[in-house]
Amino acid sequence: MPHPHLWTGLTVPVIALLLGTLVAAPTRADDGPSVAETTDYSLTVHPDRTGPAISKSMYGVFYEDINHAADGGLYAELVQNRSFEYDRADNAAYSPMTAWSEAQVAGGTGHAAVVDDEQRLGERNRRHLRLDLDGTGDRGAGFGVTNSGYNQGLTLRKGERYDFSVWARTDRSTGTALTVGATAADGTALATPLRITARGDRWAKYTGTLTARTSAADGRLTVTAGGGGTVRLDMISLFPRNTYKGRANGLRKDLAEKTAALDPGFLRFPGGCLVNTGSHEAYEAPGWERKRSYQWKDTIGPVEQRPVNANFWGYNQTYGLGYYEYFQFAEDIGAMALPVVPALVTGCGQNKATDDPALLRRHIQDTLDLIEFANGPADSTWGARRAEMGHPAPFGLTHLEVGNEENLPDEFFARFTEFREAIEARYPDITVISNSGPDDSGTTFDRAWQLNRDADVAMVDEHYYNSPQWFLENNGRYDTYDRRGPKVFLGEYASLDNRFSNALAEAAYMTGLERNADVVELASYAPLFADTNDSQWRPDMIWFDNEKSWGSANYEVQKLFMNNVGDRVVPSTASSTPATTAPITGAVGLSTWATSAAYDDVEVTGEDGAPLLSDDFSAGDARWTKAAGRGTWAVQDGAYVQSDESAENTLVTAGDTGWQNYDMRVEATKKAGKEGFLVAFGVKDTGNTYWWNLGGWGNTRSAVEKTVDGAKQTMTEDATTIETGRAYDIHIQVRGRQVTLFLDGEQWGTFTDDKPAEPFRQVVTRDDTTGDLVVKVVNAQAADARTRIDLGAKPASRVARLTTLQAAPDAVNTAEDHQVAPRKSTLRVDGRVLTHTFPAHSVTFLRIRQ
Repeated sequence: MPHPHLWTGLTVPVIALLLGTLVAAPTRADDGPSVAETTDYSLTVHPDRTGPAISKSMYGVFYEDINHAADGGLYAELVQNRSFEYDRADNAAYSPMTAWSEAQVAGGTGHAAVVDDEQRLGERNRRHLRLDLDGTGDRGAGFGVTNSGYNQGLTLRKGERYDFSVWARTDRSTGTALTVGATAADGTALATPLRITARGDRWAKYTGTLTARTSAADGRLTVTAGGGGTVRLDMISLFPRNTYKGRANGLRKDLAEKTAALDPGFLRFPGGCLVNTGSHEAYEAPGWERKRSYQWKDTIGPVEQRPVNANFWGYNQTYGLGYYEYFQFAEDIGAMALPVVPALVTGCGQNKATDDPALLRRHIQDTLDLIEFANGPADSTWGARRAEMGHPAPFGLTHLEVGNEENLPDEFFARFTEFREAIEARYPDITVISNSGPDDSGTTFDRAWQLNRDADVAMVDEHYYNSPQWFLENNGRYDTYDRRGPKVFLGEYASLDNRFSNALAEAAYMTGLERNADVVELASYAPLFADTNDSQWRPDMIWFDNEKSWGSANYEVQKLFMNNVGDRVVPSTASSTPATTAPITGAVGLSTWATSAAYDDVEVTGEDGAPLLSDDFSAGDARWTKAAGRGTWAVQDGAYVQSDESAENTLVTAGDTGWQNYDMRVEATKKAGKEGFLVAFGVKDTGNTYWWNLGGWGNTRSAVEKTVDGAKQTMTEDATTIETGRAYDIHIQVRGRQVTLFLDGEQWGTFTDDKPAEPFRQVVTRDDTTGDLVVKVVNAQAADARTRIDLGAKPASRVARLTTLQAAPDAVNTAEDHQVAPRKSTLRVDGRVLTHTFPAHSVTFLRIRQ
């Protein structure tokens, strides 16, 4: 995942795909019938030419435990904090009793406490629950704890079975009677209680099954103990029997099935920022590090022996869903497993390189052991561990990625090289994948690609999250990549919302990925899952709550492409959309991000030198509008100061949104905080603007960012950082669509924002299995596209099968309302030439037998 600047607050509706830059004609109201004439296009297929082969695993899925995707999500365990390991290290609001409360039955009393002592279940499962029972109360009295599950509670369904288990030990010589019950939040019984007797003062596992008598979404699980003495409990679990493929310790069925329905070519796991953040030390004495990078050996073996971790995204991670389960899931859905291991350089805003040769050697050996775990024979050291877990046959690992979005390219590549050399020496058939940092361009990206090219790396992972307009403008991104250089793995991409307009822009971009399948071998939208009650990132492909799950509009687009990839690209050409170019227009603005800054002497002049705005703040700030409504702005010592160091995006604006061809000058001084300052131009409103972000990303670099309907893209950047207390002279010159920027009198950079945001895109592939020609057309505009299609040869069938996704640009899918869904139809084909009108705001796939 990229730096927070790219994702904080990006839930603003994405309505205008072509706002203000290149206005495609004609247009239509977003929510009404066509108000413009149909646009005419032509599409010509060239079956006599040979296009690139498409990898059978080209499209896959990226799974990361973000948005509570594992515990409370894909991992089917219903009990939250089952081993009492929650900690403030995970989240400031957590305690070892999070999701638990004391429970009394028939007057039973006692004391419940989470302890970490020598009587623990295991060294890596360090805490457990101690119940000291008073032994008083009526017959049948009990004392214990109730678990509230995730979100509103445990979801139980009438007639379904749920496997209960607990590890227990007791000092009572006659044993301790345990009662296990499931109720709704109001106390209504949901199942007949279980009766279990724990015996002996050594840990033992006790199991039973609850069958739900009725359905509920707010279930509670209560475990009480009767009598006196002390009983200790750990790993209190309730698992639905009905998991994906019926596996114990398995996956939530509906979420796994929706993933399988995509027919993914690969499964990239476990991250993401989980891989390259936090400490790279092991979970061991004396520190028992809770904030660790994801290390695969922590996640295998019996679940009660697996440690927990503080998830980077602000919650607890149990590792009940671990590497074995990931490999098994990939195998179950027919996907290539693609694990990612730490490179000992942190990213995701941390940006530190670990300089510890011994630790580096240990992680390299762990990676070699991982390959043996996946591929080794059952009598090898790590292959035996795999066999013990139930899979004697190798998993057949072919690809492995080292690192994720490292923002220190030289430090990363030095360590990557050591991993690569060790892996290739022992396992020459494994493809070792590198990466190019967190963005689609910039100094880190350029340096990383140079290092990868020079070293002849097999494959490089690119990540970017951009506006829909960026995706429409950059369809040809890979047209100019070196065909003899490293292949591209587009491991993470999305257009920053789940509206159909976003999905359309991504679909248009995917036609360019397929056209360049000889360069782009793998691609995955990101991320995969999000709990609608508790998410850290938007957009996401599949949303869920405790009861239901649904695919987003983006999911429907991805599924359409992934289910209809084809085996080879058939070259084709199409006409383009007429467009008019308008100059950059807008007011000016000042802002900060987690920083206090002072601004003075703002001057805006027209191209002819005529004054448009002059403000030295001697008369206050009456000319400025607090557009963002954040931060603390006031005139201090003759300057305009934003003093709240915690506030983000504090934009204030002045001037006319119709201004064009102007110069803006301002003096800016950082007073305190994490970053530098932000100077805006071309401001339409808070979601549509340009700003010069000086000292951004933790004061590690600077860039001009363009925001369209709340979604950003980078126009140009460099490594400039900002000093505290120093006054900087800033000059921004806007001419038409060209912008030139000066810092302290020296030209800092320039760019021309004139890429065409082409809304009509297409690609054609051939499916060798069926003999079908698959014509894929995206019409991401408000006008219908009447298209003359020349197939280049008379087809064998007189009927084309169509699958169409069409909806309003703002349409979103929810649990109750699936606005974006495929529609099937047929089209008569009388020869090599046919005409079809592709609806406005649509993706259409035509399958024609040849």
